[in-house]
Amino acid sequence: MGMDPIKLAEFAPAAAALAGGRRLRELRERLGLTLRAVEDASNLIAQSYQNIEYSIPPSRLSDIETKGILPSIYRVHSLAMIYRIERDELLSWFGIPAGGGTPVALPTAPNTHLMEKPATRRERIHLPYRLDPAFDERKTVDIGRFIQQWGSVPMRFVESMAGGHYLYGYIGTEDLTMYPIIPPGSFVQIDPTKNKVRKGIWRSDYERPIYFLETREEYLCGWCVVNDGKVIVQPHPMSPSDIRILRLSQEAEVIGQVVGAAIRLGDLLPSPRE
Repeated sequence: MGMDPIKLAEFAPAAAALAGGRRLRELRERLGLTLRAVEDASNLIAQSYQNIEYSIPPSRLSDIETKGILPSIYRVHSLAMIYRIERDELLSWFGIPAGGGTPVALPTAPNTHLMEKPATRRERIHLPYRLDPAFDERKTVDIGRFIQQWGSVPMRFVESMAGGHYLYGYIGTEDLTMYPIIPPGSFVQIDPTKNKVRKGIWRSDYERPIYFLETREEYLCGWCVVNDGKVIVQPHPMSPSDIRILRLSQEAEVIGQVVGAAIRLGDLLPSPRE
């Protein structure tokens, strides 16, 4: 005997929708994306699929974030692409469990059929050559969320960076914290297993560990010192950036140590104004 569709609504708690919307808003603001920027990116996705259902107007996104409105399956797909998170993770924010078996006994298919092959992950590392339209090159970000397409590069030293546990970051064009060692516009490789700030004496600036951090508003990349529960983010002496002091765990989290970088050469900084 089936359940009354009207009563199914009782099993979709409003609290889950509100919590999911709140997390979406926090992620959007952390990435530095406006409601309009999300709309523009979703319109490109809608054009690509030739389906307006993928588009997310600012008013609708605001309702999803603040009023407990559930996004449609098309908009879930768009949001996952724009924010660079797995769809299953996004759905879990709204109370939909990701993966695993079903909690109830479901009817089996009566006909013999071939099983769909599960998608396999690519083992090779590639370089990004197409970025999301919402990507703001001025900001330091977790680059993985903004890569739309990767291109294969037949270079042994690049492939050696493909360890599965690594993360990748992008240094914003307005982030001069580690200039000139890591200039703006660089890509960095991060080892999240090295997320404890080390003390020591180093023979040169190039030996001193550089860390990638996440705060409530932005990402940071720089030398770090931990003292009395606070992390001090130190810029390079030649950088015009200021020292940042943040409460560890409350205001900032050390994601990991920068262990590799692909830097820009040539015109690293905009020409000084006359």
